[in-house]
Amino acid sequence: MGGFCLGFALGGFFDGILLHQILQWHHLLSGLTNPAFADIGVQILADGVFHALMYVIAAIGLWLLWRGRPGLAQIGGRRLMGWALLGFGVWHVLDGLMSHWLLGLHRIRMDVENKLFWDLVWFFVFGIAVMLAGWLLTRAESGPPSGRNRVAVPLLLALAVGIAGAVATVPPPGTTATLVLFRPGTAPAEALSALASVDGRTVWSDPTGRLWAIDMADGAGTLGLYQRGALLVSNGVVPAGCLDWFRPAPEQAAARRGAEPRPAAL
Repeated sequence: MGGFCLGFALGGFFDGILLHQILQWHHLLSGLTNPAFADIGVQILADGVFHALMYVIAAIGLWLLWRGRPGLAQIGGRRLMGWALLGFGVWHVLDGLMSHWLLGLHRIRMDVENKLFWDLVWFFVFGIAVMLAGWLLTRAESGPPSGRNRVAVPLLLALAVGIAGAVATVPPPGTTATLVLFRPGTAPAEALSALASVDGRTVWSDPTGRLWAIDMADGAGTLGLYQRGALLVSNGVVPAGCLDWFRPAPEQAAARRGAEPRPAAL
């Protein structure tokens, strides 16, 4: 746990020193639109509080290592490094999920049009990949490879395919058109209402009214589309709407409850 805390704090220091101060791509609260946070003094103060928190976490990690120093020889340097890498990667995963996409405190690069591309690069390179390397080091054992290590190879391949698929969903720079696929049974009026909820300008639609090409406003989110029946959105990070395929049809759900299916509304 001490190595994990140190790695977590180092992840925060890496982010704050490199991105906040050296490259100046963002500050902690750069994504907030409230005028109270526009002052650079407020932004720097928030960065300072953030670094102070990282110092506290690093101090906790050092104290845990000092307290557990009799067992460090048994843990070994590779496993200790693995726990540090795990903490480093977990920091970037949490930062991506919470600060970038859920809370909207900031993005990796605030000065580019395609902010999602940089978010995903940072998320997978410094988050997922580093976590995976740390996990492998924590499982390192002396002697011949164990069955657990042999299983890790196909898991790595599966993870690589998953990462490649997620990165492939990112549109190339300069792309404005977004494709939206609605689930079966979505009426054209319902699709138009969903598109209007995200200020999407209709460019094209297929004859079935399920597939639409739209222009979305800069910074518009896709969650509203998923909530209104979309299965896939071409610039969405996670195809959450695909989960709609697992919803039972109304007739099936009624049959499972022992009730007669209700007729479809006209």
